[in-house]
Amino acid sequence: MSKHLLFAGFVLMALVAVRGKIWAGDPTGVAWEAIREGALLIDTRTHGEFKAGHLDGAVNIPYEQTDALVALIGEDKGRAVVVYCRTGRRSGIALDALLARGYTNVVNGGGFTALREARANPARP
Repeated sequence: MSKHLLFAGFVLMALVAVRGKIWAGDPTGVAWEAIREGALLIDTRTHGEFKAGHLDGAVNIPYEQTDALVALIGEDKGRAVVVYCRTGRRSGIALDALLARGYTNVVNGGGFTALREARANPARP
């Protein structure tokens, strides 16, 4: 096995491990910490879902519009970004697409309701 292929395997395992750590804890806590520190907040639900309610400061770009996500985030691959949707599934797909494009500081905040409740509950973030 070549050294480059072995290195790529280690990098992939590290990315999976980091993503697992985010989900092992409370994704809303990680998300609110990033938001408080100025992360770009992206709602990856449909436009209709967004219009029905969203987090203050969120920009709506549906998860499958990867090129629009990249255009909004810009060229800084280390820019802090939090993505969320209804349950965390679509934002997870968006996160995977962004990681594949080289972005390194993206957090899946999970679901809108959980994030909203975590923000409203003073015992949480």
